[in-house]
Amino acid sequence: MGFWDDLWRGRSTDFDSGSAATNSIELTKRNHTVSLTRQGAATGNLRINLSWRMRTSDIGGGQQGGSLLRHPFKTFKPDVVQAHTQSMVNVDLDLGVMYELTDGSKGVVQPLGNFLGDINDPPYVKLSGDDRFGSASGETAYVNLDHRDDIKRLLVFVYIYDQTPAFDRTHAIITLYPSNGPRIEIGLDERHPQARSCAVVMIENNKGEITVRREVKFVYGFQAELDRLYGWGLQWGRGYKSKADR
Repeated sequence: MGFWDDLWRGRSTDFDSGSAATNSIELTKRNHTVSLTRQGAATGNLRINLSWRMRTSDIGGGQQGGSLLRHPFKTFKPDVVQAHTQSMVNVDLDLGVMYELTDGSKGVVQPLGNFLGDINDPPYVKLSGDDRFGSASGETAYVNLDHRDDIKRLLVFVYIYDQTPAFDRTHAIITLYPSNGPRIEIGLDERHPQARSCAVVMIENNKGEITVRREVKFVYGFQAELDRLYGWGLQWGRGYKSKADR
């Protein structure tokens, strides 16, 4: 009853969530960092998934605030509807990863430009593909942590492609699935109607310790603005997706 007692009395657990029932950690502003090394998960492939759903307020339904992780009874009153088809909602969120390796090489893995990376060779980050319509599987990237000594830092980010609704009209979640221990969730629930991109999480190698730190910093521009914010130093140009893929 300890977990439920904390919910009823308004107290928080170590990560505002996480229990035997959910087997997850929610990174928040207050509890923003977790060590993969300390939980024995700094090896194998780290899976990073982006999923999003439209808010029911956009299709005539009611909207309820708050996190499902903090309010488990909301499972009986879902406030979002999965967007499976373009006819329901025209949303195209893209998952990307800026990387910096210990040898000084830098770059980006993202759908735009078809920079999908490689899992067994530098940058040891691989994007599975591009999800255009918010399908159940979303978009997924993999990080080969068996090469953690070659990785200095990875910035996981999300951007809105082309003329799509802003972040405040979608319910987007980044979920990390380590090789061991609970999954790690970062929700993009903050209201920034005009934002086009968001730096979600930083994965760093700090003297051999692999840490995951919540960022959730929205910007009004695209990748170049995130680059300036974090000092990556890449050269950017405007890119477009082919019409056949839209």
